[in-house]
Amino acid sequence: MRAFYTIFIHIYYWGVSLVSLWNDKAKLWKIGRQNWSQQLVKKIPKDRKIIWFHCASLGEFDQGLPVMEELKKEDPQIFLLVSFFSPSGYEYRKNHLIADATCYIPIDTPHNAQLFLQIVHPSFAIFVKYEFWYNFLQKLYTNTIPTVFISSNFRATQPFFHWYGWWFRKHLQHITAFFVQNEVSKSLLESIQIQQVGISGDTRFDRVAALSEKNINLPIIQSFKSNHLLLVAGSSWSPEEEILETLMQQPWDHLRLIVAPHDISETHIQQIEKRFPNQCLRFTQSNEQNVKEFNILIINTIGILNQIYKYADIAFIGGGFGSGLHNILEAACYGVPVLFGHKTDKFPEARLLQEFGSGFPVHSYQEFLEKFQELYQNKDLLLQTKQLSYKFVQQYKGATQTIMQFLHQL
Repeated sequence: MRAFYTIFIHIYYWGVSLVSLWNDKAKLWKIGRQNWSQQLVKKIPKDRKIIWFHCASLGEFDQGLPVMEELKKEDPQIFLLVSFFSPSGYEYRKNHLIADATCYIPIDTPHNAQLFLQIVHPSFAIFVKYEFWYNFLQKLYTNTIPTVFISSNFRATQPFFHWYGWWFRKHLQHITAFFVQNEVSKSLLESIQIQQVGISGDTRFDRVAALSEKNINLPIIQSFKSNHLLLVAGSSWSPEEEILETLMQQPWDHLRLIVAPHDISETHIQQIEKRFPNQCLRFTQSNEQNVKEFNILIINTIGILNQIYKYADIAFIGGGFGSGLHNILEAACYGVPVLFGHKTDKFPEARLLQEFGSGFPVHSYQEFLEKFQELYQNKDLLLQTKQLSYKFVQQYKGATQTIMQFLHQL
């Protein structure tokens, strides 16, 4: 079975290599893995304790960040290596100060996994949320390197929980510990005799709560909002932007909109501008004066969205009409009610926020409009919902300390 899996990995690599001829993201993915071992040798010290974090992409990095920060706080001399699978994570976080070194994880072959571990020689490895690279997991086990998964979330549809998943299951049995987000995940693992499981919750709650406590001001956003109700569309995709286009065709008193798209390429920014002719301004062209003349502000830069939510009255988070809802907690931590697309099966925080009364999944423009109007017109309801959002994040904090208590034993 391992041979078939490794053959598939090679086929996947060849497929990405082919796509890289015309796709920039695939090109970054391939180039980032060229001569990886030579590059990695230059980064790894011989005389420091090394802890390896693996994150699929940007979201997983942010989940792992609270644990990284705690480890560094306790021992500033440890060396943190952070690997990424996706260019979306590596390119945005390769220069983050918390990591002593960053890299792409090599393609998952037995040879690459063994060589990677020989170069890095980590004291232990932490995989954030998911990404099961089975040759790496096998080599971590045979090299007796403790391996911990944090903020994990399991679903009954995954292969581990079906009759054909025996080969995948055996790798989970070798993991030192799982820290999962909820009781459902714990029960699923226990149903396949995985007992080394603890419920910690999601470290993102700690991450966003810490962000919300920082006193960061954005004068341009403050000037744009002024005395208006501010709707922030965070990490939007085309389905959310289509809804917003229709929304802003109606007359609204005291409403302003910020669109922070997931894709900030020039092509996509121009597409958004065409949706709102003569209504919008780019953030990079704005100042505290000219921003007051527009109803719509487009955030065409990265790194400030989680600070913008501080000024929002209502948030509309992207990805929920596709395959990946973006971070709704970054808005909720500031006490912001959140609307999002309805495809949230893989995102337990969306269900929890909905049950709490401050998260609202929508299927269509009409559903969005009804909920938005309800919050827009009823100030008491809006205030109540804001309070619920803030309490929601505060209630679910604490995952990082639970995980740290275990890591102290390694």
